[in-house]
Amino acid sequence: MTDVKKLITENIDVWTSAIKKRNATGRGSNKKIELSGIKKLRELILELAVRGKLVSQDANDEPASILLEKIAAKKTQLISDKKIKKTKALPEITQNEVLSILPKGWVNCRLNDLVYLLGDGLHGTPEYSTEGDYYFINGNNLKNGKIVIKHETKRVDQEQFDKYKKELTDNTVFVSINGTLGNVAFYNNEKIVLGKSACYFNLADCISKLFIKCVIESPHFIHYAFEKASGSTIKNLGLKAMNMYVISLPPLAEQHRIVAKVDELMALCDELEQQTEQSLTAHQTLVEVLLATLTQSANTNTADVGVKDGSEKSNKANTKGNVKGNIKGNSEDFQTCWQRIAEHFDVLFTTEASIEQLKQTILQLAVMGKLVPQNPVDEPASVLLEKIAEEKAQLIADKKIKKQKPLPAITDEEKPFELPNGWGLTRLDDICAGITSGSTPPKDKFDEKIGVPYLKVYNIKNQKIAFDYRPQFVEVEYNKKKLTRSILYPNDVVMNIVGPPLGKIAIIPDDYPEWNCNQAIVFFRALDPSLSGYIYTYLTSGRFLDAIELIGTAGQDNISVTKSRSIIFPMPPLAEQHRIVAKVDELMAICEQLKTRLSDAQTTQLHLADAVVENALNGSEAN
Repeated sequence: MTDVKKLITENIDVWTSAIKKRNATGRGSNKKIELSGIKKLRELILELAVRGKLVSQDANDEPASILLEKIAAKKTQLISDKKIKKTKALPEITQNEVLSILPKGWVNCRLNDLVYLLGDGLHGTPEYSTEGDYYFINGNNLKNGKIVIKHETKRVDQEQFDKYKKELTDNTVFVSINGTLGNVAFYNNEKIVLGKSACYFNLADCISKLFIKCVIESPHFIHYAFEKASGSTIKNLGLKAMNMYVISLPPLAEQHRIVAKVDELMALCDELEQQTEQSLTAHQTLVEVLLATLTQSANTNTADVGVKDGSEKSNKANTKGNVKGNIKGNSEDFQTCWQRIAEHFDVLFTTEASIEQLKQTILQLAVMGKLVPQNPVDEPASVLLEKIAEEKAQLIADKKIKKQKPLPAITDEEKPFELPNGWGLTRLDDICAGITSGSTPPKDKFDEKIGVPYLKVYNIKNQKIAFDYRPQFVEVEYNKKKLTRSILYPNDVVMNIVGPPLGKIAIIPDDYPEWNCNQAIVFFRALDPSLSGYIYTYLTSGRFLDAIELIGTAGQDNISVTKSRSIIFPMPPLAEQHRIVAKVDELMAICEQLKTRLSDAQTTQLHLADAVVENALNGSEAN
């Protein structure tokens, strides 16, 4: 017999460390991760339960074969009394259908052998009534043994209930069979009408419905359900497949012991899950608080921040030495904050969320002048701004660009932070030759393979152009004649102005000589092309989003082109911009190395959890 408590405690690091990114909504759908190890542990408990490997057998228990005889006799009587209809005989159970070698006292049977009636809900839509007393439920209303009435659950009146009601009893079990497969609930005298995405069966009273719940929620049934279900996108499990499902049935006394043990072990899983989630939350809060001290610390005119090398050869001692040796600054406050982080780097940045927070902090430090040293010999930004203003005035005079409506002067209240020495404050419109959005051509002007590449918001991914995803091209001649205002060139910076989410930024690559975009994207073309890298860095940091006024609804916030022109831009000297961009690129590459190593470690933990589960199941078979 598998000692699952021992299995849990001896492998606790395996269960709590096996974590993966959530791909879809589900339990805790607001969370971005899934505690896969604990999920696998829950599945293992149920799998051992339905195989008879979770609790000991008792020779004094009445064999399950006696239960089947009692049920068969009761069904014969109900048929004779015309209370239920006689169903077509099902084929004998084959060896390929059985789960494993049966423990003593157990018997293989089909679900149909254990129920008096099995059916599904209404194949259609009843007449709804907001004043009705009955709820029209489906598979998505079934959860963990209960019927859950939601705010959006429709109601029907007495007439519709009488028309579509089912014969439900205290031993009725509901199972979702359309869309989501395997959700279970019990009937508890609720006022309901059943829809077609759920089936119901009236279980024999000598069978534990709690044990049947364990069976339906087990990996064995879920695998069977998806194997037998029809439909590629929305799965549908037919009633025939439900009737045919083979159950390894224990004696009734053992059913009760199994249920009690499952409840006990699931409670341990709940505790383990809660402790793990609390630990992850506390860890993330600690990271956020410590990183926030960097951006909130007193400014420094010289800082050079390094992070841990991503190579396998670096160890803790070298990491701390490298990080501490890479911090140079006159601000004791900033140094103290970074020293605190550097000394605990190896335990702080161990999750994807913490690494993403580190990346965001690097960007914040970059655009606040805290990432690289200032150099007093650099030409101040004010001089560069004067040159750009003269160049822009000349381009307007030469009618090469249009004169835009003047924007208001920047007030003291609009200053995002105290500027380092040599920095200037301007609006993006003052340093760009053009800031505008695109438009959408007629459908007949598009092509999937040739022409000028045409960007949509989904082509901006991970702050880069992702044109390999659903590419579209617009006719070359149409682009030249009708879309001249929004022609894009390599090195232009683009940003989506329709969300969510806002703030997707990219630099146009040199894959094509010209590009174009739709109206949900705005572009910034710097008068001095060497400014593009830092403009991209500043916009990627997202600082401007805190101050910009949005338009549109809460569900789809927009940034107008005028507001895009008005974005306040804290501008370092050009030489410092280049140092900042280079340092950001270097640190982001290291962060990506950290993410890769983390992903590799998580994959290893997932494989380890699978191995523990497999060994437990194989070991139980050997016993």
